[in-house]
Amino acid sequence: MSNELKVPTMAELFAEGKQPEVLFWVGCAGSFDDRAKKITKAFVKILNKANVSFAVLGTEESCTGDPAKRAGNEFLFQMQAVTNIEVMNAYEVKKVVTACPHCFNTIKNEYPGLGGNYEVVHHTQFLKDLLSEGRITMEGGQYKGKRITFHDPCYLGRANGVYEAPRDLIRKLDAELVEMKNCKKKGLCCGAGGAQMFKEPENGNKDVNVERTEQALGTKPEIIAAGCPFCNTMMTDGVKSKEKEGEVEVLDIAELIANAEDL
Repeated sequence: MSNELKVPTMAELFAEGKQPEVLFWVGCAGSFDDRAKKITKAFVKILNKANVSFAVLGTEESCTGDPAKRAGNEFLFQMQAVTNIEVMNAYEVKKVVTACPHCFNTIKNEYPGLGGNYEVVHHTQFLKDLLSEGRITMEGGQYKGKRITFHDPCYLGRANGVYEAPRDLIRKLDAELVEMKNCKKKGLCCGAGGAQMFKEPENGNKDVNVERTEQALGTKPEIIAAGCPFCNTMMTDGVKSKEKEGEVEVLDIAELIANAEDL
């Protein structure tokens, strides 16, 4: 993290006897992937602008265990999950926000069975709440009238029924929201879920991310909006495979808002 960003850790706040409003769960992609780090920074800038009391776990955060579980290693998943739950419970964490639908789904739906009970929200839901509470204001600015299509992440949409928060935010940018033929409940996977991100695809005549990107490009968008670091990577690769990177940008919802706010 660069110096201008204020990112307190739970350990620092705990030492001062303070409890933040929310724990920002950064996730592996948001911590280590160069592209996803930009999403993390954009979200932190918005949190700072809105004066949200938040903290991260920093070096105490470990992988949620989602890739291990999806790849079939339940033992490794439980080891990773229990370690994280012990850390969060020690800090008396009540509310968690994350920009990764995989972390969101795992902490929300699978941690309770292992003793980790928290209110878990996706960053698009959190941003929508900040907007409705008047803690951030959004002027469309550079996105006014731009054609934006939103790709539903599997673990946000079909797995957890969150469809409207990201779309409401795009509309608030005064942008023109254009839908793909497969959207919301009929959304198509980008091809990264289920730990597929970390392996080569099986033999076939077309990669899933290319199929999905073709659907996105069919809406003639200027921007493909995403709400997941994995989806972002897959759609970006798809746009490159179609040699459209000069015409179409792939951006996370947090980046759209941070850019619109000129943060």
